Amino acid sequence: MLDSTVASAASAGRIPPDRQAIMHRATEDLRKSGILDRIVPVGARMPDFELANHDGRRVSSRELLDGGAMVLSFFRGSW
Repeated sequence: MLDSTVASAASAGRIPPDRQAIMHRATEDLRKSGILDRIVPVGARMPDFELANHDGRRVSSRELLDGGAMVLSFFRGSW
């Protein structure tokens, strides 16, 4: 995994400055919102949740965990 300094340097050459400014402002706004105080810490138990699957059917984390371990992946959307 790249550290944020290396990732920032790598993206600086391919992301236009005006878009970089928007991204940096959005990141700073999120930090100021207190969102970091509400994240689940690494190693902590995730709260139960329910989401729609690819067919629109609701699937609960509890049901999935009853069948064994679960891995979650998060992908950043487009800017």
